[in-house]
Amino acid sequence: MTRACMRGVPLFATIVALPILGLSPAVQAADVSAWDGDEHSAARLIAAAATHADGARLYRAGVEIRLAPGWKTYWRYPGDAGIPPSFDFAGSENVKSVAVLWPAPRKIADSEGVTIGYKTNVVLPLHVVPADAGKPVALRMTLDYAICERLCVPVRAKAALTLDGAPKTTDEAVSAAEKRVPVRQAQNAASPLSVGRTVVDAASKPPRVLVDIAAPAGSPVTLFAEGPTPEWALPLPEPLRDATGPGIRRFSIVLDGLPAGAAYNGAALRLTAVSGERAVETVIRLD
Repeated sequence: MTRACMRGVPLFATIVALPILGLSPAVQAADVSAWDGDEHSAARLIAAAATHADGARLYRAGVEIRLAPGWKTYWRYPGDAGIPPSFDFAGSENVKSVAVLWPAPRKIADSEGVTIGYKTNVVLPLHVVPADAGKPVALRMTLDYAICERLCVPVRAKAALTLDGAPKTTDEAVSAAEKRVPVRQAQNAASPLSVGRTVVDAASKPPRVLVDIAAPAGSPVTLFAEGPTPEWALPLPEPLRDATGPGIRRFSIVLDGLPAGAAYNGAALRLTAVSGERAVETVIRLD
């Protein structure tokens, strides 16, 4: 699974490139696919109106995951434990690539430790680049994800849906999920939420990174940190009491859980700051 950034798509989307196939009539255009799951969780595809990015047509959809009360599922980086969702769009037709976008998650403390994910129903937006912008897309998905209550259960769901770009009854659900996807800080310089000064404290054992977050006074802030590869298992950033001024929150990221032989110097960390309905993402390089 690769994560990349493409123009017109928010930072850190998961981009899945697909072979180009001819469109068959096997999948019918609709607003939603059938649910695939049970009483604990289920998943389906939902469609939305197409848009344009960099002058090209972009189909929009979403993966809707329904969770029973008390159950959770995971973000792209699950934290102390858990398995991130994985997507397979093999068999889709008239598809060049699919970008999976990730709405801002929450920190979940339970018997597993502290994990990162979602405890209510969630829609993961999809941005689909068609091979031929003049034709509909037949999207076929296999989703592997994990759900947890007292026990954790691996789940596989399959769904298929044709995207024709027309307005749908599910437009609002996809649009709302897109608004919850963290924005790139460089594109949101005027935001009251932003990642500020970062310093490597090499004298600490193990070393740590100190990160200042600017946020409105009185608003809670959660920070998430991801390493340059999935093999990095960084602990969740911890808030510190010290700060440099009003509206500044300081966090400590302990540089623990690195892969064998890896060095932190020069590594790029992905930081996601969440405060209420606001969320921003940026990349810092550890020098």
